Amino acid sequence: MSLPLIERALQFDNRTAIVTLNAEYSYRQLLNSSARAAAGLLNGRNDLTEARVAFLTPPGFEYAAVQWGIWRAGGIAVPLAVSHPAPELEYVIADSDAEIVVAHPDFAGKLRPVAHKLHRRFVTTPELLSATASRQLPQVEPQRRAMIVYTSGTTGKPKGVVSTHQNIQAQVTAMVSAWGWSADDRILHVLPLHHVHGIVNVLTTPLWVGASCFILPKFNAEQVWQIFETGQITAFMAVPTIYARLIAAWDAALPERRQAMSAACVQMRLMVSGSAALPVSVLEKWRQISGHTLLERYGMTEIGMGLSNPLRGERVPGHVGRPMPGVELRLVDEAGLPVDAPNTPGEIQVRGPGVFREYWQRPQATAQAFQDGWFRTGDTALRRPDGVYRILGRNSVDIIKTGGFKVSALEIEEVLRTHPAIRECAVVGVPDPEWGERVCAALVLETGASLAAEGLRGWAKERLAPYKVPSEILVLDDLPRNAMGKVTKPALKKMNFSDT
Repeated sequence: MSLPLIERALQFDNRTAIVTLNAEYSYRQLLNSSARAAAGLLNGRNDLTEARVAFLTPPGFEYAAVQWGIWRAGGIAVPLAVSHPAPELEYVIADSDAEIVVAHPDFAGKLRPVAHKLHRRFVTTPELLSATASRQLPQVEPQRRAMIVYTSGTTGKPKGVVSTHQNIQAQVTAMVSAWGWSADDRILHVLPLHHVHGIVNVLTTPLWVGASCFILPKFNAEQVWQIFETGQITAFMAVPTIYARLIAAWDAALPERRQAMSAACVQMRLMVSGSAALPVSVLEKWRQISGHTLLERYGMTEIGMGLSNPLRGERVPGHVGRPMPGVELRLVDEAGLPVDAPNTPGEIQVRGPGVFREYWQRPQATAQAFQDGWFRTGDTALRRPDGVYRILGRNSVDIIKTGGFKVSALEIEEVLRTHPAIRECAVVGVPDPEWGERVCAALVLETGASLAAEGLRGWAKERLAPYKVPSEILVLDDLPRNAMGKVTKPALKKMNFSDT
């Protein structure tokens, strides 16, 4: 049987599927090109039968054509990151045991040596997309594995998260239902295409409904504003850092230009923020600029989208709403028992058709990730009496155990951002013999501002008291370091404010 994504695309035919800075491509062109890619990958075989195909292609039409080609040939797509150096690409190719490596000409020089070193078949995108399409492609059942996306979490080597075609379809249809997707939508895509956010939310979902996806090769704030001002875009999804940069570009614009920029946002129907906690200050500023209260949601590679504020109705700042359609969600305590009382922290556990199948070739890690059929996310949240959830943070990074209390680094960061001298901050826990862990804040100050540690401690003491935080806030020292004296990966990750 043909995959539903392909069957649906046949109905959209000459509608515009993908737009780039240089061209527009119809669904018919996407189907034809992906059929040629599938034939090129098969290379005389009847079916790839879940062979892994690692591919490195910049955002654009070729990316979608290769991805669909892998799926239509019966393979498992393993998207690579354009930003990763050769050793990281080699790790993913080797760990996934990719049989074929596909590279856009821009990246052939980087990937060809890796493919040859690992003795894998290497092919470029022009070679694939110029192959002769086969009249007979394999029948691909929805329960087959479709994709392996690598996620590093906070510790250890990256793991390959395996999703089936059914998993992806469940994630997509949940978003279509919750966020009102239709063929009339036109979304601007500025996200990396080796994460679920960019692959499933912003590319696969619009293509499922016959909408158009305008793909930029990389994020550029001025380009985004110019495209917004054309009035053609109906939806936009991004991470908080991108919204912060768009705000900075708006602030730098002349007053008359600002009016046009804001007016362009007002006519759009949906703006979503995800992949990281959205500072309330960013939400409020964006609302002033655009007229939109950003729709915050919660998801991860293993589950797709789990929680969402409503498309229509009240969106609560700093909260991520209620479970998505088809998603079951519960909170559990440290003993693994359900937490039923409202406003009581617990670990988020999820089950439903969108939950991933397994970690690639890691049966023990897969088994440990589930409790009685529920996926253990490793994130802590609390549920208000009205059923709306608030994320307190990642157990391994954001939940700090200090003085017998569990405190949320994300909540402390929200408090610190209200200080007039602080532009951005990251909070981590550091070992301490008295407190267990002590709160450490790394700060980026506003231009020209200065701030002494003692002054911040005094300012923060009363404001942080509700969060059970000791007043001895540490500023820019005693960060968690390894034996070589380097800041540890979890702390560094939180402090990388420019990462999108």
